[in-house]
Amino acid sequence: MKIEQITLHHLRMPLVAHFETSFGRIFERDCILIEIQSEGLTGWGECVADRDPGYCYETSGTAWHILMDFVIPQTLGQDIADAVDFQQRVANIRGHQLAKAGVEMALWDLLGQRQGQSLCQLFGGIKTQVPVGVSVGLQDSPEILLQTVEKYLTDGYRRVKLKIKPGRDFGDTALVRRAFPQLQLQVDANSAYTLETARALLPLDELGLLLIEQPLFEDDIWDHASLQKLLKTPVCLDESIVSPRHARYALEMQACRVINIKPARCGGLAQGIEIHEMCQQAGIPVWCGGMLETNIGRASNLALASLPNFSLPGDISASARYYHEDLTEETFTLNADSTITVPDRPGLGVTVVRSQVEKFALARVTF
Repeated sequence: MKIEQITLHHLRMPLVAHFETSFGRIFERDCILIEIQSEGLTGWGECVADRDPGYCYETSGTAWHILMDFVIPQTLGQDIADAVDFQQRVANIRGHQLAKAGVEMALWDLLGQRQGQSLCQLFGGIKTQVPVGVSVGLQDSPEILLQTVEKYLTDGYRRVKLKIKPGRDFGDTALVRRAFPQLQLQVDANSAYTLETARALLPLDELGLLLIEQPLFEDDIWDHASLQKLLKTPVCLDESIVSPRHARYALEMQACRVINIKPARCGGLAQGIEIHEMCQQAGIPVWCGGMLETNIGRASNLALASLPNFSLPGDISASARYYHEDLTEETFTLNADSTITVPDRPGLGVTVVRSQVEKFALARVTF
């Protein structure tokens, strides 16, 4: 594929409601869209880096810099065969996985369109619908927490993930468990604990959770192995797994019993597929995490989650979960069985509405 033109769009979109994790509260979300022109086709990708360095060190500002000054110069004008070829070309750029993943997504979109196949078909996916859940941020009171969870259950979600942090862990989770004893329930700490303070999580074993996600430092694997030995509940790693190599470390060290695959965090969809296969061989279940994506990134995540070892509901959610207005003609809705249908048209399978992109754009540059 000859890469003829690349356009970056820096967007800031208001959320339906604020979203709070252990590292802060946001009312709007940044992202960078990557638009690539190649031989009469247009591919779209979404770099999920937000404004602030809470989840990881990458931000929309650093991603803009890395894309403009390093990734695009090594991509523009080149004849790129596929995602693996692209990854080899940018391997000299250390880290910056979110930036690379946004470009790689656009290349997958182009590849699918050229071959007349959906991403699900390109990946070898087997599901036409994937189970999904909803992520619930920290709430201002116990009453609001219960009301929020009840609303999502009424919407049709059958799995709920609660954000937790020290002082807002067992109490919040036990409250929801008592109110909804049959609910598929899990929690996410986003690296809010140390090995010492994580002992406060041991009572969560009483609540029948699917998993406890990333309780310790965002770059830790070693201490998670120690913590998993203390818990009956599976530990799930998220932030720590930034490559297939780190997934291998975690599996060999028995640092977790579940892995959350976010392709952006791992540097791209190709790496997400590799981690999926590694975990499948090891008998470790995986699920697809979310980064408050627009419908562009959501379509990509749905295709990835169609692979067979994605056996737990993902944080993909319907289009209306985060945004009143999204960026595509298509709207992803929740099916009655708490699934979302996987796009089946070539590439990402979505049509971007340019007027919507322009509406939320802070900056745009074309190369």
